[in-house]
Amino acid sequence: MIVGVIGAGTMGSGIAQAFAQCDKVEKVYLCDIKQEFADGGFGKVKKNLERSVSKGRMDQAAADAILAKFSCGLNDICTDADLIVEAALENMQIKRDLFKQLDEQSVKEDCILASNTSSMSITEIGEGIKHPTIGMHFFNPAPVMKLVEVIAGANTSEETVEKVKQISVDLGKTPVQVNEGPGFVVNRLLVPMINEGITVLQEGIADIEGIDNAMKLGCNHPMGPLELGDTVGLDVCLAIMDVLYEETHDPRYRACTLLRKMVRGKMLGAKTGKGFYIYNGKEKTPNNAIR
Repeated sequence: MIVGVIGAGTMGSGIAQAFAQCDKVEKVYLCDIKQEFADGGFGKVKKNLERSVSKGRMDQAAADAILAKFSCGLNDICTDADLIVEAALENMQIKRDLFKQLDEQSVKEDCILASNTSSMSITEIGEGIKHPTIGMHFFNPAPVMKLVEVIAGANTSEETVEKVKQISVDLGKTPVQVNEGPGFVVNRLLVPMINEGITVLQEGIADIEGIDNAMKLGCNHPMGPLELGDTVGLDVCLAIMDVLYEETHDPRYRACTLLRKMVRGKMLGAKTGKGFYIYNGKEKTPNNAIR
C-alpha cells in the first residue's frame, strides 16, 4: 500500500511515521504547502526514531528501513497513493479546498481521501468529491496511541469504512466506528471537560495545580484538564468547542472566555512554551500570572 499524508506538523508527521512502521506500507509521501515544511516533518520522524534506537526499542537497521519509505514534497506528488490522509489545519475551508484539489489531480480513481479532523463534518469536507471520503482521526502521539476514530459521512460507502478499519488494524490500532456528529466520541466528551476545568480556574474555585491534582487523584486521570489542554493545544481546544457550539447551539458547549483570551494571547500550551503552565525543557511550572 502507498500512503500520502498532507500536513507535516506534529500530527501529520506522527501519522506518516505510524504508516511507515507498518509492514504492509511500501511508500509514504509526507507533503505540505512548502518543501521546507515537508522536510521539517521528516526531521521530526527521524528524531523520534533516533530516540527509539537510543533507548533500545528498535535497532538502527529497522529505523533506516522506516526512513527509506519516505518521500517528501508538495501536495501534488501523491499520484499513485492508495490512501491520502489530510492532517491540515482545523479549518473547514482549508480542508474543502484541499480535498477539491486532490479530487481534480491525477490521483488514482479508487484512492481514498481521509481527513484527520478532530471534530468537523466529513460530509461537508467531502461534498462534491468523486473519490471515496472518510474520517480517520488519529490521536497524539500517533505512532503510540492505539485509537483511530473511523467516521463515515453521509456519502461514505460501507466498503470504504471496512477498508479503513482494516488499514487501522494493520497499523496496530483499534478502530472505533463513529457516526458523524460534532466532536465524534472522544472530543465530544474530552474537550468540554477541559473547557469546564478552565471555567473553574476563571471562577477562582481552585488554582491550576489544585484543579489538575483533583482530577488526577480523585478520578485517576493521568493528566488534569489544564495540563491536558496545554498538551492538545488551546487553539485546538477552542476550535473544537466552537464547532460543538455552532453545530448544536447548546450553551453547555460555549467556550470559556478565559480559553478564548489565552488563544488570542498566543498562549497555546506546550507548543508555544506557555499556556496554563510555563515550559522550560522537561520542566513545567504553573503560569500563575494568568488572570
